[in-house]
Amino acid sequence: MPGRPVSRPGGAVERVLVDTHTLVWALRDPELLGVGAVEALRGGLVSASVANLWELLVKQSKPGALLADPLAWWARYVVGSGIRVLGIREAHVVALGGLEPIHKDPFDRILVAQAIVERATLVSKDATLAQYGVRVVW
Repeated sequence: MPGRPVSRPGGAVERVLVDTHTLVWALRDPELLGVGAVEALRGGLVSASVANLWELLVKQSKPGALLADPLAWWARYVVGSGIRVLGIREAHVVALGGLEPIHKDPFDRILVAQAIVERATLVSKDATLAQYGVRVVW
């Protein structure tokens, strides 16, 4: 998943933040990704979020969980691959506090807030997130 960022028109490199499904699928089942997601991951400065790990841990024992052992998977595939991990900062939480209640999932909402603050494109299959004014690609 990490690659060399590609400059966009004007010389800027697109910052890309992945949602949890995108992160797992990119590393485990890349054929599940949309064309826009693949392009963004290949050409952008890609970051995962500590919120991705948090979500994987919270949901690991639920039916349909993406991963059975998120900590081992994270260490091997995220940390081991050198993927940039974005922590949750105060500015992210402040932005979260200003979001309308369009989407109920708290993990998606913090990712939206992070994408807004970091001026990043959010790679997600959930097009509803674009209603927050953040660029969403799939």
